[in-house]
Amino acid sequence: MPDVITVRVQKDADTYQDVVVEIERTTRCKAFLGGYRHKITGVEFHHAGVQTISKKRPDNGIEKFCRNTQTVREKSQHQQVTYTTSTQMTKIGCYVSNTTDKLISPGKYFSADEYHYRRLKAVIVIQTYARRWHAIRLVKQLSHDRMVRLDWEKKEEQRKKKEKEDRLKREYERRMHPKTKEDFDLLYHALEKWRQEELEHINATLTGAERKAALCALLEQETQLIASIGRHKLDANEEIIKNSVQAFLEKCSEPKKWKAFDDKITEMDTQYTIRARELKDIYATINMKHLTQDERLDVLLTLKHTVKEHKCKLTEDIVELIDREADLLMRGVKESNLEGLRKRISTLFLQYIKTPTFNPEVARLLKVPQDPSLLHKNIYFCPGCRRYLSSTEFSLTANSRTTGRCHQCNKLDNVARQREDLNNYKNMLTQLRQAEAEYDKKAKIAFLLQEQDLQYLLRVIWATQSALSAWDDLYDLVMIRWNKYVEWSPWNCILLTKEEAAAHLKLDNVEQAYGVVFIRKVKHKHTLAKKYFSQIPTMAQFLHSRDSQPAAPGNDLLVTKPAVTQA
Repeated sequence: MPDVITVRVQKDADTYQDVVVEIERTTRCKAFLGGYRHKITGVEFHHAGVQTISKKRPDNGIEKFCRNTQTVREKSQHQQVTYTTSTQMTKIGCYVSNTTDKLISPGKYFSADEYHYRRLKAVIVIQTYARRWHAIRLVKQLSHDRMVRLDWEKKEEQRKKKEKEDRLKREYERRMHPKTKEDFDLLYHALEKWRQEELEHINATLTGAERKAALCALLEQETQLIASIGRHKLDANEEIIKNSVQAFLEKCSEPKKWKAFDDKITEMDTQYTIRARELKDIYATINMKHLTQDERLDVLLTLKHTVKEHKCKLTEDIVELIDREADLLMRGVKESNLEGLRKRISTLFLQYIKTPTFNPEVARLLKVPQDPSLLHKNIYFCPGCRRYLSSTEFSLTANSRTTGRCHQCNKLDNVARQREDLNNYKNMLTQLRQAEAEYDKKAKIAFLLQEQDLQYLLRVIWATQSALSAWDDLYDLVMIRWNKYVEWSPWNCILLTKEEAAAHLKLDNVEQAYGVVFIRKVKHKHTLAKKYFSQIPTMAQFLHSRDSQPAAPGNDLLVTKPAVTQA
């Protein structure tokens, strides 16, 4: 069909008019509206539809066509009462007994307002009992919580009391039977504390010649106590040397171990480990006591055959001592007279074991390397004992610029002068490092500090007391983060008790949890810490790093200055 057609329209009886009609091509398919078919000719006629597209009504979100409204589901069901009853009245020809009838009289009439008033009173009564029930439940719950709280406080008090008693008991045992370096530090610290108390008492109560006599008596007592501590130290050193030699031999003779992909441990003995195990067994045998004469001679013979495999001055001395002891045993000399000789044999054989030529496995455990060229590395001079020692024999603080004195000299100086016990600070630093490792494995600042640095931080800056409760028992105090989302540092820390620390770490925003005065007090201590630790070059890079401190105003930055230390 063309796009434009001409249609002739009759206007009057004899008047016609041509009208140009433009055909619009529809873009939609017309709906089939039905039609009919001519029975004779078979021509189909369809019902015509409107050519123009109808406007769509705006959708207002209301469903107007639904299948449920157009379909009805019918259901037939019979209803029947439970009992079928009938009513019969008395009449002519029918008598109904009224002995079981009841006389019902109407009650008092009440209006709608009265009815609602009665309902309101009933509702009030119900609410009263309901509120009473809720109040009783609340009181019982509060009473139960109170009992639980009191019971918990009682248990906590008992636990703290028991921990304190155990700690005092351990300290008493350490003082009475000191074994380690920490035990002797505790003993010297207690001695110094006692001396200071006695000195203050003498200065406060005595004057003149009496004061001098009391000071001399005090000095005499201190000398006796130091001598007693020295005797304990000698006994402890013997035990320590014995245990260290045994541990050395065990480590030297243990087989090679490695873990496979299935987490199974594989052990392998080499010719060197077997040799070391044989020497260890011989050393343990020659140190055994209460052996018969024949057994002792067998042990000496085995030792003689072992050392005669190599010829040198050391083996010749051992063989000579073995022959001497065997000759004395044959002469019937008492064992008490042979203790010195047996000790010399044991000492020389231990020297034999520690020689890599006779025991190759021991080479990897010796402190002094066998290669002389390695002695030029990491060797420093100690001005105290005037010896050249390895770098591991020196303790360096965070602000050290030189190696200073070795461990032994510092220990001797501490015993002679200050007599400080740094075990508490060491334990606190260990706990701090463990906590930081759990927070972030990349934490560095806590691992740069030493016991002396933490001691300065606690004593000078935090006055060795809790920032909240002023509790000054060092055993109950812990050093934690001020802002738990930032790495620990001397300028992002706070000193609290263990209970206060647990509550502090639960806070999301410390600025909102604490008061302004307390926050300023903590910030002031952080500023003091910044000023001290800014002198340390290794700390300066963390001090100005954005990742290691919370946001602060620009005027809080400190100038890094070199520390002045004494050699």
